[in-house]
Amino acid sequence: MSSATDVRGPAEAPGYHARRTLPLSVEAMRQLRRRRTLLMGGVLAALPFILIIAFAIGGTPGGEEGGGGGSRINLMDVATESAANFAATCLFVSAGFLLVVPVALFCGDTVASEAGWSSLRYLLAAPVPRARLLWSKLVVALGFSLAAMVLLPVVALAAGTAAYGWGPLKLPTGGALATGDTVPRLALVVAFIFVSQLVTAGLAFWLSTRTDAPLGAVGGAVGLTIVGNVLDAVTALGSWREFLPAHWQFAWADALQPELEWGGMVKGAAVSVTYALILFAFAFRGFSRKDIVS
Repeated sequence: MSSATDVRGPAEAPGYHARRTLPLSVEAMRQLRRRRTLLMGGVLAALPFILIIAFAIGGTPGGEEGGGGGSRINLMDVATESAANFAATCLFVSAGFLLVVPVALFCGDTVASEAGWSSLRYLLAAPVPRARLLWSKLVVALGFSLAAMVLLPVVALAAGTAAYGWGPLKLPTGGALATGDTVPRLALVVAFIFVSQLVTAGLAFWLSTRTDAPLGAVGGAVGLTIVGNVLDAVTALGSWREFLPAHWQFAWADALQPELEWGGMVKGAAVSVTYALILFAFAFRGFSRKDIVS
């Protein structure tokens, strides 16, 4: 007659270690080889060259811009002054939507695609613990999202140097940042954009654990991000807009001022991280109780 201690679970099997299942390097290589990863990287790398061609054809960028003004809009006026200005302009034109797409794609497709391929249950039967599977996929998805955001300004700096030369970042309000300060300031801008997109990452990842349709998770995250942008444009909401992540998405403009201002970026980062942690917690909690049938 056997006792309960005679039955050895996966965690007790010889040579089995939960932390060794689905290594980050394996998951990263799986995601890197996917066509959507290569396509997204190609689109982001091509954007600076498209803008250079557009500026060459259309003449001085931003010359006829009117209306609200401010440093955000007038970044276009100094786009061709130096490579740093060109990189800042590339981030400006892409931060509102284009950089949302890779975050939603990498985080929204990662779990749902496994379910859509009917391979999710086989991964869990390997056995890969559910928390370990989600953790590996989330870390890799966030890593690829960050890589996408770094790729754009790096290519823009290289292409801008060839097209417009290297030099200080000239400010649309007058003056310029020292050449030695431009790269650290641009790095700060990228870091803030990444943190501000954690809300989209959390939303996409949570939806990815709830559906077997990758396009549903990706589209839902992008759609709700757009809704947030629309709500932020409703001035009647007043101070309530400060609780919307979209309200702070361009707070990184404060990093491109002679005197670095942290107020807006700190508030925006706090709002984004709070929402993201809640959404990630929902994803892990829901997935731990979900019946996996695909």
